[in-house]
Amino acid sequence: MLQDKKIILGVSGGIAAYKACALASKLTQEGASVKVMMTKEATHFVTPLTFQALTRQPVYTDVFDEKDPVKIAHIDVADWADMIIIAPATANIIAKLASGIADDMLTTTLLATKAPIYIAPAMNVNMYDHPAIKKQMCQLEKWGYHFIEPGAGYLACGWIGKGRLEEPETIVNILKAQQEKEKSLAGKRY
Repeated sequence: MLQDKKIILGVSGGIAAYKACALASKLTQEGASVKVMMTKEATHFVTPLTFQALTRQPVYTDVFDEKDPVKIAHIDVADWADMIIIAPATANIIAKLASGIADDMLTTTLLATKAPIYIAPAMNVNMYDHPAIKKQMCQLEKWGYHFIEPGAGYLACGWIGKGRLEEPETIVNILKAQQEKEKSLAGKRY
């Protein structure tokens, strides 16, 4: 159900960025056209070249890197997308979204799009349980953002608890199920 979908994969700067590589590959294998946007911090964990090779698409890292003078890149890509998935979504990116901060390519695009946005958090269990993050996630849900709950288990920081980025296969299945649900409701009136 992801065949021919235009998906932006937003990758923010956490150790779980390595899982975003597998997610980009799986989305591409499903027939989706995937464009990756990375925060500067994400490039410390995985290189843009990795995502370019997996998706065969340009990777966006800099809001001021305008390759086509006729188009404003973050607006053009925001309009292009059928859906956006942020994986991993760090506490920082969640806080920026909830506050309306647009200070890089990913956040400016997120504020400019009309496409549905899926957020897959990944962070330390204590960060995930912090009242500020819970409040920001509730605000984003009220605005129509969709959350893909993180898994529980051993975290890179050594803690054990909820905060692991959900597995790429599960994220793909959630996106496919959501597309099926929307398709089955299309044209129906209640």
